[in-house]
Amino acid sequence: METRGIEDMFDFRRFPKDAVFLLLLLIYSPVGICLMLIRIFIGIHVFLVSCALPESFVRRFIVRVMCSVLGMHVRQKNPRSRDKNTKLYICNHVTDFDHNVINLLTPCNTPQLEGSKGFVCWARGFMEIHSTSGQGAIESLQRYCSTEGTAPLLLFPEEDTTNGCAGLLKFSSWPFSLTDSIQPVALRVTRPLIALTTPESSWLMDLLWTFFAPCTVYHVSWLPPVSRQDGESTQEFANKVQELLAGELGLVSTKITKADKAEHIKRKRHTVPQTSTSVRPGSIGLGFMVQSLGTDDHRIAKMAQQVKDVLPHVPLNVIATDLAKTNCVDTTITNLLENKEESPMEASGTSTFGPSKISPYSSGSAPTIKPAAKSFGKSPADRHLSLQERKEALYNFARRRYIEKHGLDQEDSH
Repeated sequence: METRGIEDMFDFRRFPKDAVFLLLLLIYSPVGICLMLIRIFIGIHVFLVSCALPESFVRRFIVRVMCSVLGMHVRQKNPRSRDKNTKLYICNHVTDFDHNVINLLTPCNTPQLEGSKGFVCWARGFMEIHSTSGQGAIESLQRYCSTEGTAPLLLFPEEDTTNGCAGLLKFSSWPFSLTDSIQPVALRVTRPLIALTTPESSWLMDLLWTFFAPCTVYHVSWLPPVSRQDGESTQEFANKVQELLAGELGLVSTKITKADKAEHIKRKRHTVPQTSTSVRPGSIGLGFMVQSLGTDDHRIAKMAQQVKDVLPHVPLNVIATDLAKTNCVDTTITNLLENKEESPMEASGTSTFGPSKISPYSSGSAPTIKPAAKSFGKSPADRHLSLQERKEALYNFARRRYIEKHGLDQEDSH
């Protein structure tokens, strides 16, 4: 499977970056606020109507029309492909209201496997599973699928939402163990000016933004049913369905999981600037970190990468801070070697970049420089001499690395 950058799969800011769209949003804001207040009032009536009317085509039609007033428009493609005998729908996950939208088109139940229980679970349209253990919940759902007369299950094997623009999270295999035949449902959601959701927003906040936005359009496409072949494992079956949905949506299948998303959010939350200067994202080679102001960002970033190649154990924010003062690669290298206290080792920053992002020079195979003195000097002069020799050894090692990296001649480096 092709791997897509995790940053592309989620919207970490609600508002657009483009200045023109931001201005349009500002102009629209008074209208949006009025719409939100009106739609909150109408939404209460939609909830009451959906609770009062029994499950039927008439109820779904009425609620669908009222949801259009709330700004949630539903369109479907290939409705005749829907198989009435299929007991399991598999869909990609974009918003917290995907199950409500598909339930407007056909009766189905989505189990609440984690999160709120009781009234909130019921009010949001989920089916509550009373089993507490994971295996117990799977067995309960298997019994449900084998029971005649029950509505189909609707499951989201991604287990978390994406922005629906770049790729699909890796499908979990357990939903495909419930039954041998499933119906894929491709869901695409569009909305002008405002992102559909952000990783840390709650479903209630997303609902208010839905009321604020002019409209949110849900495009539902029904794919033909798919059956598991003989000898095909549940994970292989899941991967096959993931490829089908990705092809229908024009996205890519990734190996990024729900846990990877949670870890990425945690890293972004704990990435804080260590100086008073602003922090702006740089190139892929610089990770999340470039510190500077004005038009010198690119030049500082390029110089910081040169220093990072020589001193891989020094964090980029420390390098960028020193370069902003010295404006010289050689001077910064010297400063970082001579001021060990001001340049903490990369190990202290691994919480930001993760173990897989540690430079290869920091691994166990990297060359080490032993201190010149084997014992602590008895006199201040001996200790000072040992320190000077150690500094000189570090500087020569860094200088040699720099020359090898950039293909310089020994004479040019003097």
